[in-house]
Amino acid sequence: MDASSNALLLQLAIATPLLVALAIGLGLPKRFATKLAAVAFIWPALIAVWLWKEFPADAGNTYQFLSKTDTGLGGFGIALKLGLNGVSLPMFLLAAIVGLAAGIYALRSNAERLKIYLMLLLVMQGGLLGTFASVDIFFFYFFHELALIPTFIMVGIWGGRDRNYAAMKMTIYLTVGAMLSLAGLIAIYTKSGAESFDLVTLRAELAANPLSVTAQKYIFGLLMFGFGTLVSLWPLHTWAPLGYGAAPSSAAMLHAGVLKKFGLYGLIQIALPLLPAGAQAWAWPLAVLAAVGNVLVIGFITIAQRDLKQMLGYSSVMHMGYCFLGIATLSVIGTGGVVLLMIAHGLSVALLFLLATSVHHRTHTFDLTEMGGLAQKTPVLAAFFVAGTLASIGLPGFANFWGELTVFVSLWQFSPALTAVAVAGVIISAVYGLRAAARVFFGPATESLNTVLAKHPATDLAWTERLPALILLAALLVVGFWPKTISTAANAALTAPTPAVVRSVSSR
Repeated sequence: MDASSNALLLQLAIATPLLVALAIGLGLPKRFATKLAAVAFIWPALIAVWLWKEFPADAGNTYQFLSKTDTGLGGFGIALKLGLNGVSLPMFLLAAIVGLAAGIYALRSNAERLKIYLMLLLVMQGGLLGTFASVDIFFFYFFHELALIPTFIMVGIWGGRDRNYAAMKMTIYLTVGAMLSLAGLIAIYTKSGAESFDLVTLRAELAANPLSVTAQKYIFGLLMFGFGTLVSLWPLHTWAPLGYGAAPSSAAMLHAGVLKKFGLYGLIQIALPLLPAGAQAWAWPLAVLAAVGNVLVIGFITIAQRDLKQMLGYSSVMHMGYCFLGIATLSVIGTGGVVLLMIAHGLSVALLFLLATSVHHRTHTFDLTEMGGLAQKTPVLAAFFVAGTLASIGLPGFANFWGELTVFVSLWQFSPALTAVAVAGVIISAVYGLRAAARVFFGPATESLNTVLAKHPATDLAWTERLPALILLAALLVVGFWPKTISTAANAALTAPTPAVVRSVSSR
């Protein structure tokens, strides 16, 4: 296909879930709603794979599949400009794959008010795809908020234990984080003197006329703590384990797997190239918070968890520490490793949240102390869960290994001491991950579990559970055995010229 056809496909990938969500909201009958929802989850995944295949190997940081739509806000420098570069393409693909898996699982979930549930999930999916395809940073932020709003609603209505408190806490933390991020983005636009929110224009303007070091420090700090709250940077993380523990499975898969990467993506695509002096000033504080807080403190808290879903929530917070450490190195190897790790973590955590719910359906509990011996009755579920756990702790052959390895290599050049802390985190991950797998699936079943299974005999994974799990596991293995599928395009984009840190610093 030519460039204009691929650009149209990119627009359709984003528009389809949103239009189907609108149709469901306007009263589409349930029998049509579920069929159209299935199409709306499958179609973006097919387009994402096609665009990945069509993406030029030598594109570098140049955006491909570009389109621009007038929104009537041209006077404010705002236009709906869509495109993909070597960093946004993998994230777009991640959103499409996890969205497909979450959608398949949701379609057969028998959730109450299924139409509304699917409508909100489709809004999340469309917002996520729009977030990573937006070249205009206003719409980058707008699509994120569009995807975030359904999360609060889904936790509050379909969530589990403490769902009202969890939804409120998520709303407060994520709203504050979003407001800080918005303030930082507006500050970049106003201080740059550019006439557009277009990221390409901003990069060119600030490459020629960088902001003053003082301005960069303040703005980068706003973005670091704003985006950091959205990603669960310690100590601004407490919303995440509670929220994921209460969230329905599909919402947890999309939020923890994809939406949570918004802040990391913003730091890589916007903060690092536009505010290099600010990044240098905040590199050590960011690294210390990530290593000591996310990796060590949260790692030990994760070991102490006895609730399977809470353990996965804390584990997700812990692994975000590796991503922040890679960003703090301010190197192409480090940030390229973060891109790989974002993809790997997104796939593996979505897989584990899906399987944790499958375990709950069979045991009627998330309490690890009340489980055991489930592998004898559900060997396929056990195999998927063990594979997901091994991926999460970075076993070679899975995508997570390459992400963590490249982060550790770049971190050694930054600080050998922090590298030792990060490597200790791998041991911590192995302890809580393998222990959880052992308690759920191996050893003798507890008396309370035998009582439950006597009334509700456990069956192995149905195909409606196997298929989304297989999609996620296959993607982990593809990237694990062929990391160049992600790293080549990402590293080429990250080697693009960035504004000088010292040379020609202006007084703005």
